[in-house]
Formats: sequence, C-alpha cells, structure tokens
Amino acid sequence: MNEQKYLNVSALTEYIKIKLENDNHLKRVFLKGEISNFTHHGSGHMYFSLKDEASAISAMMFKTYASSLSFKPKAGDKVLVEGYISVYKARGTYSISILSMTLDGVGELFLKFEQNRKMFEQMGYFDVQLKKPIPKFPKVIAVITSETGAVIQDIKTTISRRYLLASIELYPILVQGEGSKNDIVKTLARVNKDSLADVIILGRGGGSIEDLWSFNEAEVVVAIHQSKIPVITAIGHETDTTLADYVSDLRAPTPTAAAELATPNMTDILKEIKDKINLSYYYMAEKLKNYRQMMMNLDERLQLSSPVNKLETEKKQVVNLVNNLQYFYKNKLSDHTHQVKLLTQSLQSPDQKVQRYKDKISDLSNNLYQIYRQNMDRKMYTYQTTLGKLEGLDPLKIMQRGFSLTTKNNQVITSIDQIHVGDKLNIQYKDGIANVNVMNKEGKNK
Repeated sequence: MNEQKYLNVSALTEYIKIKLENDNHLKRVFLKGEISNFTHHGSGHMYFSLKDEASAISAMMFKTYASSLSFKPKAGDKVLVEGYISVYKARGTYSISILSMTLDGVGELFLKFEQNRKMFEQMGYFDVQLKKPIPKFPKVIAVITSETGAVIQDIKTTISRRYLLASIELYPILVQGEGSKNDIVKTLARVNKDSLADVIILGRGGGSIEDLWSFNEAEVVVAIHQSKIPVITAIGHETDTTLADYVSDLRAPTPTAAAELATPNMTDILKEIKDKINLSYYYMAEKLKNYRQMMMNLDERLQLSSPVNKLETEKKQVVNLVNNLQYFYKNKLSDHTHQVKLLTQSLQSPDQKVQRYKDKISDLSNNLYQIYRQNMDRKMYTYQTTLGKLEGLDPLKIMQRGFSLTTKNNQVITSIDQIHVGDKLNIQYKDGIANVNVMNKEGKNK
C-alpha cells in the first residue's frame, strides 16, 4: 500500500494563490454589483462586499485608487468596477482588488447631473438677474420640439384658445437619442439667426432621466444661455427638472402651461379693454362736468365785472367811506373835549401840590417805620429762640449738671460693651479731664 502524501494548509493556499493570481482571465476582471458592509478606513483604504442576488465577493480599494473617485461610495450603491483577483493567505480567502469604480446606470447620470449643475451655478448661468423678460404680446412664438409628439398639439390648442394674434413657427428636433443634443443646439442657433420669434418654447414629453438627458448636456445649457430670445422650457412631467429648466428664462411644468405663460389670455385682454373704455367714459363725463362748472363760474364773474355793477359798487364804497369819516371825526372831537375837561380839573396851585407831596412823604415815612419795627421784632424773636436751642445743645451746659464724656483712643464710649478690663479711658468733666484705668466692669442684666 502506497504511502499517502498530505499537504499542509499553507501549501494548498499557496498553490491556489499562484493559480488564481496568474490566471490571465482573473488579472483584469470587470464586475457590477451592489455595495454592502462598506468601511472607509482612516488610512484611506476602502473595504466592502460586492454582491448580486445570489453571491457576494470581498472587495478592497487602496487609497491610491480611492482618492481618484468622482463620488463617495456608500452601502446600497450599484457600481461598475475593474480590478484583479487576489488571495489572502492568512485566511485562505480570495477577493477583488479594485482599480477603478463608477456608478452603474442611472446613478452615474444623477452624479453627472449634480456635477454639471454645480459647475454652471458657479459660472452664474442660473442667476435670476440674467433672466430675460417674457414679452406680454408676442407676435411670433417659436416652438422647438418633436413634430410628431403631443407637445406641439397642446401648445397650438392652448394658443388658439387664448391669443389668436400670435403665430406659431415649429422648429422640429430630435428630443432624445443619438444626435438630439446637436440638433437642439443647432436649432436654437437657427431660431436666433432667423430673428422672427419674440419668444421660444423648448419642450418635450415625459420620460426617464435617460430619455431627458439631452436637455442636461452642457452644450444645450450653453446654447440656451446664449440665446438672445427669451426661452421657456417645458420638459418632461411636472416633477422632472433638467439643467435646461435651470438656465431658461422661465420654466413651465407642462407644454400647456408654457403656452399660457407665453401668451396673454384673450378673455382677460377684452375685459381689460372694456374696463379701460368704461374708465375713459367716466373721466370724460367728469371732465365735461368740470368744464360746465367752470363756465358757470366765468359767467358769474363776468356779470360781477360789468361796468354798471362796477360803478354801483364804487358808489357804495364812497358812501361808506364818507359815513366812516364823519363818525371818526365826531368821536375824535368828543375824545379831545373830554381830555380838555379832565386837564382843566387837574390843574392846581403850587402850594397845593407841595402840601400834597408833604402829606404823601409823611405817610410813606410812617409806613416805613412800621415795617422796620415789625422786621426787628421778628428777627429778635428768631434770635432768642435759636439762642435757647443752642444753649440746650451746649455740651458744657450738660456737664454742669453732672454729666461727663468718656473716650477711648479718641472714640466716644456709649456702651459698657466697648470697655474691657485694663483699658485706659479719658473722662472729660466741665472743668478738666481725668485719665483712668479700668479695674473692673459690671453690666446691666438684659
């Protein structure tokens, strides 16, 4: 019986590692799947699993390659990866070392959308101040859309209902697929070159982000931004928003709404015209009324300004002046007569005047003496009262009654609690000061 040859685990793992890592089919592997168990290590390396409905494989991406990613991976992202198969000997497991990674399908489009949106926003393409005003009464409306879709029919129906004075110029384009981007750019340039339209409606029906992607292309955004004619966009459904909507002068949620935004309502215009006519009639009636009143005032002024009325008025003024003059002189004469009478009565001899002044001086002297006496009595009373109060407050007067003033260190002692045995005190009497030492103290029981 031949002796069986046994391999150790390391040898087997090394064999598998050599086989896998040297297989030309495994040196460059392209996989797609969903990220799970994602970890972004502090070193910059990324570790995660790549799975589909039935299987999973460990994956890692070194910092050198991870730093060049255009997005931040997370669990749940569907991705496309390129890498090579490697074996970890210590655990005997294999994994894919990723060299490059991109978002799969729609996710990548959303990423590109956000990148372009931020780029154009930083360039100022979406500034409100750059938005051109939509003309209120357009004569020609250029519609850039598919000639076979429902968009053009909705726009025609709405404009014919609202504003018959505007004509529609259809500029047919490819709204999706290969060549649609260039078609949109060229058509926008042609409409501007023709210079026939007052406003442009750029529209298409709803669809997925892939269907609407032509309206997110950078070339289309630049073409709308450079348009000299105002652009209204109506792309996709109400919830769809493209970069064309951001850069356009006005966004409409539907083609019908775009037609309404581009045209005034004929019913509203007729009502406005009717209101203005009625307002004009009102202003004319008020103007005529004012003119009639003005004519009546002029007629009255003319009558008052006639020569006969003027002469009669002057005569009345002369009569009034004569009457006023007579009354004035009569009153003036009466006043002078009365003043002469008063002056005659007031005339007196010099002796009478001297005696009258002597009597007046005597009365004033008596009054002055009485006032002087009253002031002196009042001040004397105040003096005596104040002097009595001061004598009552004089410390020497208090000491004459047997009181004294005790101090310690030039501080007045008012309580036994301020004195301690052995203190030196100064006791001031009415006729001198005694220096004493405290031998004992007794306080009253409280």
